[in-house]
Amino acid sequence: MGGRRRPRRRRGRAPGGARRGGRSPSDHGGAFVSDVVAADPFAGIVGQTDAIAVLRAALAVPVHAYLLVGPPGSGRRAAARAFAGELLAADAVAAGDIDAADRHRRLARLEAHPDLEVVEREGASIDAEQARSIVRSAMRSPMEGRRKVLILTEFHLAGAVAPMLLKTIEEPPAGVVFVVLADVLAPDLATIASRCVVVRFAPLTPAVVAAALVADGVDAAVARVAAEASAGDLGRAAVLATDPALAARADWWSSLPRRLDGTGHTVVALVGDLLAALDDAVAPLLARQQAELADLAEREQQYGLKAGSRRTVDARHKREVRRFRRDELRFGLGLLARTLRDELTVLGGPAGAPVDAHRARARLAAIDAVHRTAVALDRNPNERLQLERLLLAVGPTG
Repeated sequence: MGGRRRPRRRRGRAPGGARRGGRSPSDHGGAFVSDVVAADPFAGIVGQTDAIAVLRAALAVPVHAYLLVGPPGSGRRAAARAFAGELLAADAVAAGDIDAADRHRRLARLEAHPDLEVVEREGASIDAEQARSIVRSAMRSPMEGRRKVLILTEFHLAGAVAPMLLKTIEEPPAGVVFVVLADVLAPDLATIASRCVVVRFAPLTPAVVAAALVADGVDAAVARVAAEASAGDLGRAAVLATDPALAARADWWSSLPRRLDGTGHTVVALVGDLLAALDDAVAPLLARQQAELADLAEREQQYGLKAGSRRTVDARHKREVRRFRRDELRFGLGLLARTLRDELTVLGGPAGAPVDAHRARARLAAIDAVHRTAVALDRNPNERLQLERLLLAVGPTG
């Protein structure tokens, strides 16, 4: 890799429209980010004061492994990239070589540094072959400096192969640092967690997400709706903030019981409308993914990337679309459940008034059906079939 060209500096807007020094949605998920390095490498990560304080302190005397635990969209991956950049830039900083340090940080942000490897699952989880590849990679010497960083993503899904990686994570070669990312601290990861410094990332509240969007120039009212629909995922919120139909979809779900008339024909028509709206909702995400692929192609020419990068990104994109659709449906189901609970409250009437027990039981059953559908979405069911069953169970108001 000694023949790599020195990366040229780019000014202004990053590919895909990220503002100078600002965030793109993938700062909290994928690798599509601005290549401009902020004065504070952790500046773009919001709502994680405690976690970032731990990582800053760790830079003084780094250890062999860190486990960053928190929900999707909480900033773990962006923090991991920034942390890796500081580790890889440390020697240049000590030598006073500002340009070299800036290059290390920039390449780490782009996940294009030769001494940074980001491992993403290609199937349902990290498999045995990937685990063996991680071990081999850890054993190879760094290419440019004294350190090498391996970021292992979605490690909460790696329980089956975790024992294969335990020894390497516990006692890696000198200079190798593991940064492991997980949504939750699963029981089968307890042993590996005990060998790592655990850094917890808190779920982002709607207020924090909305404030971050407003800081990036999003209208306050739009930011509020997008934040409510994002489930604490800043990346998802940024995509939703570009969707002019978000408020209309929210109103559609809230008013759904009034649209039902007890007939299968109406249910089929409503589900068709919903799925069409869901396809439209995914469009901004697909556009950002296309921009990321264009950016990846440019970086392949400019920096050179490891074999399989395109395949890995394609696999991640498919997972992102599935998760976006699932989260969009969960958001709508939450609004529907709220409407049904409001109807149930009205059925109760004032204190001492008679209650329509039959209608109350029907609404309780409908709320239960909504919750069961939300759980079923985790199993990647047939969306149309699940939604048709749900709307038949909910039935009309009145």
